[in-house]
Amino acid sequence: MFSSLIDLFLSFLKVGSFSFGGAYSLIPLIETEVVKNHAWLTNDEFLKVLGMVEVFPGAISIKYATYTGYKVAGVAGVIAANIGNMFTPVVLIWLATYFYSLVEKNKFVFRGFEGIKYAIIGMIIAIMSKYLFTNSGNWKALSFIVLGFTLTFWLKLHPIVIVLGAALLALVVL
Repeated sequence: MFSSLIDLFLSFLKVGSFSFGGAYSLIPLIETEVVKNHAWLTNDEFLKVLGMVEVFPGAISIKYATYTGYKVAGVAGVIAANIGNMFTPVVLIWLATYFYSLVEKNKFVFRGFEGIKYAIIGMIIAIMSKYLFTNSGNWKALSFIVLGFTLTFWLKLHPIVIVLGAALLALVVL
């Protein structure tokens, strides 16, 4: 049990330490840790949890840490995974509040963050493409993907409206 707690802490420490760019950029890292490296979740379960975490508010990494931690080691696993997940960001933000004002005008810092931003856009496109191709034979799933994209990209509907609408429509269609 103790080794599982250490593994959970270290795996989510990686997630929390390299989650630049927001929620969707870290999905591939979470998948690598929980599906490929440790097999705590199957690929199918990972995708189902991805759908589930979209329904609840809060950070994706915290929801994955909570789900995975509980599945692996109960409440202690939830605590270990979430402490690991939050450790690096908390320390870095704490330090950044002090040092940021000293370097915010530095062109190298600005360029570094620009590079990270564009790489993350590529990662997001890659992971979304993977899920699109995974569901390519499922016309119902593809309909939801196209509808979600259309409502977001062209009609600019609020995400809450899209998520709730998809949940209600899924009750009838899926």
